[in-house]
Amino acid sequence: MISSLRRANPRTLSDSPAAFHAPLFQELLTGLDATRRHVILDLGAASTAMLALLGRSRCRVEIADLAHFGGIDHLNRAEHGPALAHAAESLLPNALPDDAIDLVFCWDLPNYLTLDALSALMAAIGRRARPGALAHALIFYADRDMKEHPGRFVPTADGELIDRSGPGAVTAAPRYSPEVLGKSMGRFVIDRARLLGNGMQEFLFRLESCGDASNH
Repeated sequence: MISSLRRANPRTLSDSPAAFHAPLFQELLTGLDATRRHVILDLGAASTAMLALLGRSRCRVEIADLAHFGGIDHLNRAEHGPALAHAAESLLPNALPDDAIDLVFCWDLPNYLTLDALSALMAAIGRRARPGALAHALIFYADRDMKEHPGRFVPTADGELIDRSGPGAVTAAPRYSPEVLGKSMGRFVIDRARLLGNGMQEFLFRLESCGDASNH
């Protein structure tokens, strides 16, 4: 089991970013129920294009932006136990009373977290989410390398996703397997997975109720 991230090497990824089709992402957006309000947690940075898409439905969007305010390092370096749990809670936007999370966009951030840090983060999110809430993630699978820092994925006018983070140094990708992820997402369990044309795996996780989790 991979429990830590490997060091970056001096190579860079300089090719222009290519848009890619992410069917589970599209299903999430088209499946938003227009008759009710949704609370959405975005672990990435705010995106005008993304907010415009979500604005077509009744949504309240919470932005965590873990990549740009030291959140990833804070989680990875926190001591396992109460300190790590507190670190995870502190990185989430302040919760409003009776406003449970319905949907989480993790993007590629799980690739940059240790498994302990990922577990603590998803456990913290799970405590604020309603049973059945969904979490979407992009996992490096085919390629051995990934950018040293998380991407900035935004939707295109054609309904695809594109990484607008720009070129940079690369690091070895942990290439977490579905089995490993299934044990490291708190009460979020794998609902569906797709291998994408760019070599990434797209995952959709669903939050079990406490009763369901106790039966495993």
